[in-house]
Order: sequence, then structure tokens, then C-alpha cells
Amino acid sequence: MNKYISIGKRKIGRDFPPFVIAEIGINHEGSIEKAKRMILDASQAGASCVKFQCHVIDDEMIPEAKNVIPGHTKESIWEIMNRCAFSEEQDLELKKYAESLGLIYLSTPFSRAAADRLHKMKVSAYKIGSGECNNYPLIEHVASFGKPIILSTGMNDIASIRSSVKILRKYKIPFALLHCVSMYPTPYDKVRLGSLGDIQKAFPDAVIGLSDHSIGIYTCLGSVPLGASILEKHFTSDKTWEGPDIMISIDPPELKQMILGSKAIHQALGGNKEIQKEEQGTIDFAYACVVSIKDIKKGETFSKDNIWVKRPGTGEIKAVDYKKIIGKKSLADIPKDVQIKRRDIM
Repeated sequence: MNKYISIGKRKIGRDFPPFVIAEIGINHEGSIEKAKRMILDASQAGASCVKFQCHVIDDEMIPEAKNVIPGHTKESIWEIMNRCAFSEEQDLELKKYAESLGLIYLSTPFSRAAADRLHKMKVSAYKIGSGECNNYPLIEHVASFGKPIILSTGMNDIASIRSSVKILRKYKIPFALLHCVSMYPTPYDKVRLGSLGDIQKAFPDAVIGLSDHSIGIYTCLGSVPLGASILEKHFTSDKTWEGPDIMISIDPPELKQMILGSKAIHQALGGNKEIQKEEQGTIDFAYACVVSIKDIKKGETFSKDNIWVKRPGTGEIKAVDYKKIIGKKSLADIPKDVQIKRRDIM
């Protein structure tokens, strides 16, 4: 069996269907009603996991963050997170609601206080965002809880990822590494799915996946044959809602298609190029066999003038052996339009 990790009762690895994370993140804009709507919609679309972000502003940022405006928004990072941050009670309410629907609840801590809150909430695993991939003090703090960690690797190279993995190995944490490009949206030619192979080669003990910020579900589906066992996409119930991540989010129909499509692609992987027994029914009508195209007398030589290949494929001598019959003689009178049998050949 290939490498896998377990989150709750769910096994995640190449031997299992892709684990799809519907990242609600901050698409709720601080509304508990919107958050619950997205949890319900994700559940009805077939998701097994929803992910939020856990922000404790004072422990996460200093006031200087009020002057930093992300490239894909018009507000400072402080304003956005302060508006979207839930209280501990609200986070716990959402966790309970998600679990009541049979979903795995994950959340990304952006500070030590946020990590402590999630630990108190008894989450089954942690998702570390790309911005914290080289935040080694925070990674070590989260790793000390002893739970599985899914680590996104945007804005980091193999060398910086290696330092994070060293910490995870130190604490013997089951872990997964997600290739990610921190561009919003990510142009398709910048997604670089080949990075999945680089990550797997560098860290053979890791489950790998894709946290994707491109438009649509195409790159997620394309990552499955390359070994991605985890697929993470921003998710919203309604693309007309306001929010900095809405433009890169998928909606319920797209989420459903991504779940179904990734499962189908996973099922289709592997195997060898050989004839399967289930193809016999098609062989019976699709193959061609050697047949007489005119009456043939006993002792007559088989030639292109009196034998050819035609359907169905139920005869003894298939088209592949046609040339082997040419030049041999008939041992019997053979009427036109019948399959040649081996007993008819001298």
C-alpha cells in the first residue's frame, strides 16, 4: 500500500479517492449565516471536508498590517481579517454544525492563539497555509499537538519546505504537502503541476496534493494522474457575493463535478495494456474473422480472390491470421459467406 494519512475515519493517499477540501475560508465575510449556508451546500455537493480560517487578530498582526493591501483587494489585510474573524464560540458552532452533517471540519491557524483555540476545539487535523510554510515557530507549536498536518507550500521552494518537514518528522506527525501558487487567480501557465513530482521526489514519505487558485476545476482534475491525493479549492455558495476570494472560488455545481470527476479519474488510473475479460462481448461483434467470399472447392488454394475478413468476431480464425491462410489449400467444399475453420485448412 502507498503512503497515506488518516483524518478522522478518512484515509488519504494514492490508494483512495482524492480528498476534496471545500475551503470556505473567509468567504462568509463574518456572517455565521453565510458560513452555515456554505457548509450545507458543500455537504449536498458531496464534499467530505470544509475548511475555515482561524484569526485571532491581536496575536496574528501588529497595527502596521493596516498599511498592507493585498494585490487582489482594495482593503488592508487588517481590515479584511478583522471583519471576517469569528469568535471562539462561533468557530465551535460551525465545527459542530459541519460534523452534524458528517463533514470533517478543518481550519487554518494564523497565530499561536488561533492554534491553541483549535486545539481546545479538538480538531482532528490542522491545515497550515502557504504564508506559514516557513513560519517554523508556529509549525513547531502546531506539531506539538500531535495531530496530522496538511501544509500548503506556495511562495516556498524545496529548501524552505525541507525545514518545515524536518519539524514534522521530529514530532512524528502524519503530514501532507500541497503544491500551491500564491497568485489570485493563478494563470494556467503558472500553476506548474510538474511541481507535484518535485515535491514527491524530495519527500517520499509525504502524501501530496494541490491547493489551487486558478479559475475552475481543470487543474485539480489534471493533478490527480500526477499523484495528487488532496484537492483544495476556495468555495462559495454564490459567486455574486462580496469577498476577496470569491473570484477564485468554485460554486456547488462545480464542487460536485470536481468530486465526481476526481473520483472517476482516480478509478481510471493504473493497470496494464492487455485485453480484459469484460471486453469479450464486444470482441464477439467487433473483431473480423477470415471468411469465404465465394464458393471454394476442396483442394482449391486460399487467395485474396476467395477469402477476406468480415464481422462478427465469433470465428476461429481472426483477421490477424489472414495472411497465414493465404496459399494454403482447402480440405473441404466451403460455401460463400461462412467463417473458415481450422479443420478446413490443409
